[in-house]
Amino acid sequence: MKEHKVTTLDEIKPGQECRIIRINIGGAVGQRLMDMGFIPGTKVKVVRNAPLIDPVEFIVRGYHVSLRHSEAKCIEVELL
Repeated sequence: MKEHKVTTLDEIKPGQECRIIRINIGGAVGQRLMDMGFIPGTKVKVVRNAPLIDPVEFIVRGYHVSLRHSEAKCIEVELL
């Protein structure tokens, strides 16, 4: 059985894909992330990092969405 490396979404490099394990933040920010499609089990691809760090662009469920690194750090993922 192949083991996947567990990390946070802000550590994933452009071009890599991962699967969301859990959202480690509650409240309005956690709800907003889930409303945008960041739900455990969902595949995410990192498109690019902005030149000055924020934001990071992802493909989630077929659409593009951008997050700050501080928000992406709250999402635990496994590399695919």
